Amino acid sequence: MRAFVVVVALCLVASPFFTGPVRGQQPLFAGKTVTIIVGYNPGGGYDLVARLIARYLPKYLPGNPAVVVQNMPGANSIIAANHVYTVAKPDGLTIGAFNRNLILGQLVKAPGIRFDMTKFGWVGSPASETTVLTIRNDLPYRAATDLLKADPAVIVGATGPGASTYDFPLLLKALAKFNLRIISGYPSSADIMLAVERKEVDGRAGSYSSTKPFIDRGLVRSIVRGRASVPDIARLPMDEDLVPDARSKAVMRLRSSPEIIGRPFVAPPGTPEEYIRAYWDAFTKVAQDKEFLVDADKAGLEINYVRGDQALQISRDVLGAAPDIVKVFTQFFSFN
Repeated sequence: MRAFVVVVALCLVASPFFTGPVRGQQPLFAGKTVTIIVGYNPGGGYDLVARLIARYLPKYLPGNPAVVVQNMPGANSIIAANHVYTVAKPDGLTIGAFNRNLILGQLVKAPGIRFDMTKFGWVGSPASETTVLTIRNDLPYRAATDLLKADPAVIVGATGPGASTYDFPLLLKALAKFNLRIISGYPSSADIMLAVERKEVDGRAGSYSSTKPFIDRGLVRSIVRGRASVPDIARLPMDEDLVPDARSKAVMRLRSSPEIIGRPFVAPPGTPEEYIRAYWDAFTKVAQDKEFLVDADKAGLEINYVRGDQALQISRDVLGAAPDIVKVFTQFFSFN
């Protein structure tokens, strides 16, 4: 079983996470239903994580509520994020699971964004993620250097700008000079993998957890990774190491920054603190649940719960990036 780290200190005495009811009061979530809104279609990585969390969350929320998943795809999850920010009631019963790169979308002032990532009620992230570029195993490319001289260009499927399926290969093409052709417009990572199976495209980039099942069965091989890593792929070259100049390295590093909060969960602004702390406590316990860890391991997830207040600080750090690096980054990064 994979090792896991819970990035949070638990104090059992006078714990600020205590969310049990006062005598005579109903537990906080008793008789209620929590809805997790996922910004993508069923079948992709964000959906997989949300549904796995939804199976275990009722066990640890006070009052053991029902937890349901609602898919709200569109614009690389901007539609879902706008909904949670502007429409969903801040009653503690709605949380959203969105593209981690929405932080970068806000940084570059992407059109259509009607939210401020620092004003959500941050629940946190159950897993960090690293991005990998994978290529079909039946193709002759074995190393990153092979993609410099690929002829014809290697075709990579993507959802669209603002997602790691698109932005990672774009930077490899522009800064590391990989000979790639990016075809975007696929609704989810699952749809891209179907295109890989059909040999409509040569490969895809995306989170390691969502590509691992296809790596394990020999459909694709991983070629290069982003800054974050897990033991399985530590040997792979890192994107930053494939570019010569400091500015290009900084641009790639900025793209990788949100990966520590690889699967962000947030609540609407104004959600009462008692609900946010209840989620912190519940997510912490889910991340330690033995059955959950077995299921997460099967799904290729490296569990590393980052609590909401820590995730918020990471968001603030990204949004405070140096203006000269942001200027270059904006040339390559956009949301459609």
